[in-house]
Amino acid sequence: MKPISDMSMRPDDGDAFRQALRLAQRRCDIPVTFGGPVQGEVLHLTQHIGVRTAGLRGLSVRAAAGLGGHVLVKRRPAAVADYGSDASITHDYDAPVLAEHIRSVVAVPVVVSGSVRGVLYGATRASTPLGDRAADAMTGASRQLATELTLRDEVDRRLKFRLASETGSDRGTDHSDAEQIRELHAELRALAQTVKDDILRDRLLDVSRRLAGLGATHAPNPASELSPRELDVLAQVALGCSNAEAATRLSLKPETVKAYLRSAMRKLDARTRFEAVVAARRGGLLP
Repeated sequence: MKPISDMSMRPDDGDAFRQALRLAQRRCDIPVTFGGPVQGEVLHLTQHIGVRTAGLRGLSVRAAAGLGGHVLVKRRPAAVADYGSDASITHDYDAPVLAEHIRSVVAVPVVVSGSVRGVLYGATRASTPLGDRAADAMTGASRQLATELTLRDEVDRRLKFRLASETGSDRGTDHSDAEQIRELHAELRALAQTVKDDILRDRLLDVSRRLAGLGATHAPNPASELSPRELDVLAQVALGCSNAEAATRLSLKPETVKAYLRSAMRKLDARTRFEAVVAARRGGLLP
């Protein structure tokens, strides 16, 4: 059976940062937003919306330097009404910031499990300082991004755990390996339903499809293709779950699970739950 060691599926976190910046802009019409991840206690400004010059693009911000470095160390939001003259921050990055004619700035850390994983900035070129509404918008976007990064970390953790189980000295039999892949497939599909990021959801589902195809004896029949929820339910049934257990795992009502299962059985021309699982596995719909 093919190992799962090459099934990396984490998308570029830069997309998540950019989505957070766009969210803050939509909520409060902030003219300039930028930010990026923290790596090795250095903030890298990789995402920019509304900038006019190249000075902020790719800028690396050291801990305690400038507004972002201050936020990185203090791990809490901070704002300045006039960046160029504010005495509460260092002015290591005045050249690129003032070249953008930026004046009022709010910076918010992205905190995941107690660590700052990034910083988001909102800024204006006007003389009127950004108010509480802008700060709230940036904070809300930061929290949503933190949730997204937490979810991505959890997916990575689960995949690494499965991989360690597969390659460890206590690996066991081929049957045990097959069961692990089936459990991972069902877990990934259930997890995908909780994801708001379309890119990450698609990657999760793509990995689940690749896992399902490992044991296929022939290509899936388009005429018997299951809907996403029908496949979610059948994946849980394949693990031996009852309708009630599947409902709990998928956050559905038992009656809804029954309806999806009946529909899947009809499409697969199966008379029993067991026949439906076998048919799905033969067709590459389940591992």
